[in-house]
Amino acid sequence: MSLSWISGISKLASGTVNLFSHALDASPAQTSFEQERPALLVTRELDNAIEDCKKKVAQISKTCRAKNRRYRDTEFDIRNDKDLCLHGLSRYTYAPSDVQRVSDIFEDPQFFIDGPSSSDLVQGGIHDCWFIAALAGTATAPGLVEKFCVARDELVGVYGFVFFRDTTWVSVIIDDLLFTAIPKYEELHEDEKMLYHKNKDTYNNTARRGGKSLLFARSETENETWVPLIEKAYAKLHGNYHSLDAGHTSEAIEDLTGGVSSHIQTEDILDVDRFWTEELLNVNQDRLFGCHFYPLDTQRRRALDSQTANGLIANHAYSVLRAAEYNGKRFLVIRNPWGRSEWTGPWSDGSKEWTREWLDALSALGHVFGNDGQFIMEYKDFLSYWQCINRTLLFDSTWVMSSHWLQVPARPFESIWAFGDVSFTLSLKSPSLTIIVLSELDNRYFRGLEGNSIWAFDFIVYKKGEAEEIAESSKSLFNTRSVNVELELEAGEYVIHVRLDRDAHTKPTWPKSYNQRTLARVLAEKAKSCSIAENFKSREHGMSIPIPRSLLAGRDLATLEQEASEFVRDDAFKQASIGVPPFPQNDAVHSAPTLDGEAVDDSPPNGLHTAKTDNTLNDSEEEFSLLAAIPDKRITVPYANKDWVFPHDDNTVYIGLRVYTNKAAPAVLGGQLRDPTKDLSALAKHTAKLSL
Repeated sequence: MSLSWISGISKLASGTVNLFSHALDASPAQTSFEQERPALLVTRELDNAIEDCKKKVAQISKTCRAKNRRYRDTEFDIRNDKDLCLHGLSRYTYAPSDVQRVSDIFEDPQFFIDGPSSSDLVQGGIHDCWFIAALAGTATAPGLVEKFCVARDELVGVYGFVFFRDTTWVSVIIDDLLFTAIPKYEELHEDEKMLYHKNKDTYNNTARRGGKSLLFARSETENETWVPLIEKAYAKLHGNYHSLDAGHTSEAIEDLTGGVSSHIQTEDILDVDRFWTEELLNVNQDRLFGCHFYPLDTQRRRALDSQTANGLIANHAYSVLRAAEYNGKRFLVIRNPWGRSEWTGPWSDGSKEWTREWLDALSALGHVFGNDGQFIMEYKDFLSYWQCINRTLLFDSTWVMSSHWLQVPARPFESIWAFGDVSFTLSLKSPSLTIIVLSELDNRYFRGLEGNSIWAFDFIVYKKGEAEEIAESSKSLFNTRSVNVELELEAGEYVIHVRLDRDAHTKPTWPKSYNQRTLARVLAEKAKSCSIAENFKSREHGMSIPIPRSLLAGRDLATLEQEASEFVRDDAFKQASIGVPPFPQNDAVHSAPTLDGEAVDDSPPNGLHTAKTDNTLNDSEEEFSLLAAIPDKRITVPYANKDWVFPHDDNTVYIGLRVYTNKAAPAVLGGQLRDPTKDLSALAKHTAKLSL
């Protein structure tokens, strides 16, 4: 039986051991996948996601046509569930004037017109320049955008996409309803109606028609719809539109392609000629690039343009479209996702450098003058103005990926920043170019539930049994999702030691003003994401774990319970938790929780109230239900006059190791956590004495 994402429960603690303590019986988990050109990381899950996406779209199309209805996505219904789709847990306020279908917005809507292009993209009313820049980058690689825009029925209004999340591909289905910025005719003031001679048809056919009426992203090409629709799908993937506020271009490209990203500080480049030849000239072949520079100090400059430099905007994502040499000079074509506001320095549109003998370079660079957000910079100026380059490597069919995730309890804030809490093992049967990536979960869906800690991490690589370091990861930053290293590895066993760093969020978490309905959905999504960890503890998420539809197919509850009781006999479930947390009941009188009439201990493990009989269970007493999200009469735990407490992640981080190697040399991975009851200080002190 396939448990989909919830398989993390069935793999509980698989391949995870406590250092200096007993090892669990299960062997290390391994997932190895093939990939193919041009750019999508091809895994078995990708094939499944694409097939699933196509089947869902086809079924929806068939049903809607039979009923003579357009499709409405009840899971992300922006008309009837506006606040949930816009804001999530945030307090940010967007103000759409209306919701309209694509067919009502555009006169002749078409998903693509002459194919996707970087010039199509115009950012809207969200600070998602990073995502729009990522789309611009992927649009420069021929055929790439079409690969993650999987299926559609434009007449019915149903669209299917696939995205890469953490270590797997997922499909996202949406309808064609979009937020617009233009109100209904009846909502206008009388003097506004006069502008249209009090003619509703004139108003609807002018003001409310066309892409410029959209509140969020749009295509510069009129009647083209792929841009706002994929933005909507990406918002649904992460729960709401506000979740797209702020990010890194490279992370969005990872989500679109399954690639691996690095952040390169321009001041750290050792040989700029080599960087040009080996990196930038390969743009759109096996890698994509974005760039930005950090906020400027405004203390000395108080003008309105204090956050610009020669037209470039600080803390704003741009995409690198092309790189080429012409007449001995090195040029890059760059684009602002706004579709306007360009570089005004040397080689900008119409600048003095464009003498007659240089105009032929425009054709070679694929550029035309105009305020469309696209511009040209010479390489030396590129290095001078941009402080950070985001590079995403794209994979072909010669690569495989292996992954291993852990839920890591971290030391308290006062502990030193040091290695020794978590390590991974890596085994290769033959030599391979290897990319090792350490990342945390994509927590964009459950922002605000991360606890009071933000994390950074790095790692070092050793050959097992040898003292000399082989490599260390890229620099650790608090605002990035992953770090990585690229190296040639021989066949053998390797150890990767991780160092965690943490800082405190400046904003409080878990405000009482959270909408409880929204919170429940976000907690469910978080539980699904966290279940990727090999040592995932289901009881910490309790009622937040939903039952996948695939598990329900063709079975009644009695059958499911019987299958669950058979599963629990497996050793892999021995670490599973017992019972489920109750729903809060605000008006009830607090009483002792009961299980089949017997009193139980209601002390909350990790802040979560969970019913259990005692701390020791034998096989006959052990009970685990895959229907943990469905309350039943066996558990009654009323609460009154108490805040409902959810588990925080202040002292926990979910981190995963992804390893990309040659297809003929898939890596076998394992993970180890330090046993907190074991004191390593004496060993460290002894080692320090020996080194003197």
